[in-house]
Amino acid sequence: MRMKKISDAVVRRLPLYMRVLDEYSKTVDTPLISSQELGDRAGVSPSLVRKDLAWFGEFGKQGVGYDVEFLRNRLQVILNLDREVAVALVGVGSLGLALTRYVHRRYNDEDHFNLHVVALFDNDPNKIGANVDGIVIDSLDKIPERVRRHDIRMGLITVPAPSAQAVADLLVAAGIKAILNFAPIKVTVPEDVHVTSTDLSLEMQRLAYYSSQ
Repeated sequence: MRMKKISDAVVRRLPLYMRVLDEYSKTVDTPLISSQELGDRAGVSPSLVRKDLAWFGEFGKQGVGYDVEFLRNRLQVILNLDREVAVALVGVGSLGLALTRYVHRRYNDEDHFNLHVVALFDNDPNKIGANVDGIVIDSLDKIPERVRRHDIRMGLITVPAPSAQAVADLLVAAGIKAILNFAPIKVTVPEDVHVTSTDLSLEMQRLAYYSSQ
């Protein structure tokens, strides 16, 4: 399945579909959902829903729709979320703390949320050894050992821009293949590592354009 060359745009929509299915199963008393309904709730066309899902198999029946629970479970498998995904976060400042607590709360409260922050790192001697929701903050030189011990698959970067590339290099060297970068700078990684960057300040500045219209 994953040998196919599937665009990142398709992969980005799959968690959205899964979220819709989660909400739908809690609020609608029917086991089926049509591509029209799924598309309306996801904000895309029903034809795009069908096209996206067709990359991974045949999940629905024409004129009947999709079995909500079955499709949700299949999307979890496709996204590797049918089991726990161990996550490391580097940079335990205000944003790092907020993200850690947010992910930790969802992991504890939601049955289908399998992302789990298991390791925290920082280079501030005053933070190393401290505890956040039961997770001890380690120094950066502990990254390789912690990644091996916890089988960590994903890294979050929440450090200042000047440190982001060095942190990305450490995560890649330790074997991390998926990185979410919150630092306001582009980081360079090998072709077999996927990195997504989210610059919150840029997004807020972009939205400011619309705020007075």
